[in-house]
Amino acid sequence: MPGPNYLSAARLQELKDELKELKTVGIPKIAQQIDDAKQNGDLSENAEYSDAKERMAFAHGRVAVIEHLLSDTIIVEEKSKGSEVHVGSTIVVETAGEKRTYSIVGSNEADPTAGKISNESPLGESFLGHAVGDTVEVTTPVKTTTFKILEIK
Repeated sequence: MPGPNYLSAARLQELKDELKELKTVGIPKIAQQIDDAKQNGDLSENAEYSDAKERMAFAHGRVAVIEHLLSDTIIVEEKSKGSEVHVGSTIVVETAGEKRTYSIVGSNEADPTAGKISNESPLGESFLGHAVGDTVEVTTPVKTTTFKILEIK
């Protein structure tokens, strides 16, 4: 059973804005396009109609996804220095002589290329609950890597 959705206040607002735009602008606009395409006659060979129906299905699907995300959300605020790693923490770690910075975020905000790792990922989950100075071993399908937590900011 999936747990709650961890979102920053900024991401929550982005999703609320997207939902409002879809419901008030996007879906009504697509509905009008479907109606206009119906006026052109034979729907079996009407590419505009088929395209609009596809976009409508996508829009309704996106609304359902956003509403589901918003139904069980925990707002995570970035916290200043703390004693242990939690969702919302930004940490500096060292592995193989190299320093790296990670922000622990909910799965819906994860972007590993930007240093935002999910609390549900093997890496993120391994850091949770640890403190500065702790050594954490992270096992992935490929290998086991050791990290030392240098700073929680």
